Amino acid sequence: MTHQPRKRFGQNFLHDPSVIARIHAAIAAQSGERLVEIGPGQGAITAGLLTAAGELDVIELDRDLIEPLRQRFSNSALRIHNSDALQFDLRTLVNADEQLRVIGNLPYNISTPLMFHFLDQADRIIDLHLMLQKEVVDRIVAAPGSKVYGRLSVMVQSRCQASCLFRIGAGAFTPAPKVESAFLRLRPLRPLPYPIDNPQLHFHLVAAAFGQRRKTLRNSLSAFVTPEHFAATGIDPKLRAENLDVESYARLANAVNAAD
Repeated sequence: MTHQPRKRFGQNFLHDPSVIARIHAAIAAQSGERLVEIGPGQGAITAGLLTAAGELDVIELDRDLIEPLRQRFSNSALRIHNSDALQFDLRTLVNADEQLRVIGNLPYNISTPLMFHFLDQADRIIDLHLMLQKEVVDRIVAAPGSKVYGRLSVMVQSRCQASCLFRIGAGAFTPAPKVESAFLRLRPLRPLPYPIDNPQLHFHLVAAAFGQRRKTLRNSLSAFVTPEHFAATGIDPKLRAENLDVESYARLANAVNAAD
């Protein structure tokens, strides 16, 4: 297939056979599993997924890629959905008793909103294998105390087990992006180890803490958290945002919510 990558779609097509093989090995798709690939592009990963699982749903926004994909995989059980993944409800692809595995090379400019859109449907998802900008993956998997541990770390790790599987150099793509990529595995946690009573409050509390990360929690969270909340949870108000682990943020948000 010949197709000029489009900047407005954030297209960087994977072409390196060794990277493609590592991705297939990491996913380890099995026959009969329900897989959905986000942004199949020219089908670099698609072919192996189809061979392993026997069927595949793909979501592709660029209409010019639809017909080449359809022709290339005309003799297979490939179902193509010409849609914006940010608007697509993955739950429509499976019955109530089925779950999906999600794979995608996500455009850098919308990778975070896309990831959270999928996580909002986590009740139907077994795992997600995503190619993202390495810097974003580093932030997602970061541990408390790290310089890159932040809001994204807390929000994703509150809901998933996150693992960086391997790095992917820019030369593996056409055109080569200006940044390095990484392959991320997310496994939604069931049940959540740290239940959050009010997700919206939790989101705003975490955002406020890291929005002023040089300040102590006493100061950055003054609009949310009272001295009584800190005392009730045993959390030191003199700590800074990066010193608090995922469980502590959930506990603090629940204490604030219970007092309202």
